[in-house]
Amino acid sequence: MIWKVPVPGRGHSSPVIVNGQVVLTTADMEKKIQSVLAFDSTSGKARWKVDLNQGGFPAKNHPNNTEATPTVASDGEHLFVSFFHHESIETTALDLDGKQVWKEKVAPFNPKRYEYGYAPSPLLHKNLVIVSAEYDGTSGLTALDRATGKRVWQTKRRDNISFSSPVIAQVAGRDQLLLSGGDKLTSYDPNSGAELWSTPGPATATCGTAVWEGDIIMASGGYPQSETIAVRGTDGSLLWKNNQKCYEQSMLAYQGHLYALTDTGILYCWRIADGKEMWKQRLKGPISSSPILAGGHIYWANERGTWYVFRPNPERFELVAENQLGTESFPSPAVSGGRLYIRSAATTDGKRQEYLVCIGS
Repeated sequence: MIWKVPVPGRGHSSPVIVNGQVVLTTADMEKKIQSVLAFDSTSGKARWKVDLNQGGFPAKNHPNNTEATPTVASDGEHLFVSFFHHESIETTALDLDGKQVWKEKVAPFNPKRYEYGYAPSPLLHKNLVIVSAEYDGTSGLTALDRATGKRVWQTKRRDNISFSSPVIAQVAGRDQLLLSGGDKLTSYDPNSGAELWSTPGPATATCGTAVWEGDIIMASGGYPQSETIAVRGTDGSLLWKNNQKCYEQSMLAYQGHLYALTDTGILYCWRIADGKEMWKQRLKGPISSSPILAGGHIYWANERGTWYVFRPNPERFELVAENQLGTESFPSPAVSGGRLYIRSAATTDGKRQEYLVCIGS
């Protein structure tokens, strides 16, 4: 461990590294303040903190969610942040010193049937910031101009609570914006928001982000269904499916194989071409964090702070290390310069404290 610093408040946003800074969001639950924080990536020293909102927090939220769950997006020059408050989703652009460039109310958001909060991270594409807002009300994808925050396009989605972040994939010879939820996996043109195709599955509500390799796209969920699907990126036609689910966490596709650590803590390796199960290994759940691949290893944590490091080997499960870091892990780590940056939490004598940890040589 190179350094470890306390993080105020509570949040599940993953750290991002930009301009020698580790940036993340947090929420002060007592004062009801949502903020963005920056730490020096070399020393861990706090650089700046900017408060973007006070008040308007929802009365209820899911215990696995927070008021600072979406991860910050950056183009290397600005930071883009989304928060849920005052019955709406608001996105803000900051410069790398935390100075506000613009702030826009993107969409109404006031879940009533499932009061589980908000989670999708903003997505950058060319000159756009794309934001998802799905609940039991008017739902949709909205694209804002990156420089001004003005609306460029908006595409309606099914009025149904869901939490997945949209992602851009280069599939079938073009950019495709992929998003699961509402009982469909759907592809859009990210430049206009026009639908390219949609296919049934994997669930009504999903949280994980779609993954892909070559022209095959995979998604998993969720609630109430339990399903993982693989479809052709040309038209969304089903290639294979099974009855396993990764609800909150995303999966990882690498060298022709899909690695999925299910909600119950069973790690699967499936062949992407046909869905054949190569192996499975029981680990410990529950799981909310998504994996990363770095230095030839996959890093994956469970909610209790147990970190599994294993090689992406389709022949067998090959554990490299198993370590305990705090008592709680929900965000995914960031990697930069041979170092891992991990947001974790520990509860001691009934008091919970979050930390930002830097691990490496």
